[in-house]
Amino acid sequence: MRSTAFSCRCHLVTANKPIPGCGGLSPDEVLKKSQITRLYSRFTSLDKGENGTLSREDFQRIPELAINPLGDRIINAFFSEGEDQVNFRGFMRTLAHFRPIEDNEKSKDVNGPEPLNSRSNKLHFAFRLYDLDKDDKISRDELLQVLRMMVGVNISDEQLGSIADRTIQEADQDGDSAISFTEFVKVLEKVDVEQKMSIRFLH
Repeated sequence: MRSTAFSCRCHLVTANKPIPGCGGLSPDEVLKKSQITRLYSRFTSLDKGENGTLSREDFQRIPELAINPLGDRIINAFFSEGEDQVNFRGFMRTLAHFRPIEDNEKSKDVNGPEPLNSRSNKLHFAFRLYDLDKDDKISRDELLQVLRMMVGVNISDEQLGSIADRTIQEADQDGDSAISFTEFVKVLEKVDVEQKMSIRFLH
């Protein structure tokens, strides 16, 4: 029995107040009770308008994102298409991707629901940071944009172009000059994605 998991089908109470917006998520999808409590505290501290939602401007006040070269891409991942606000449920679901995988989760029933922090879901999340036009492929231009964000002006455009070309050449197995999700997974097969895509305050 997963005694540490918390079902959000009921309201979590912290400081004698219920946490809204937790309905419809199973324990495998989200976080431990203590993690949800910490996240809600962080959420309310960011919610300057006290309206139960966060805007992109609210996220930009997070120091870790403000200094991250991919900060804007990560922030965009919290918002559904056409939306400019995210509630606590959406905030929690996105951050659940970054919960470290525990030993007792590695032996989960393969027929059960896949948790948001699985290797596959973490890789899908990372892939979407590159795939801006959502065509399920990472083009040379999309890869160049990310490389430029990460290195700034320290490398010339010519050098970056060479890096992008070499990366695509090594990853591209079907000859379409782009990187599909399957090819992306193959490139990262020896990378410990489960730990590299973890957030310390969710431990």
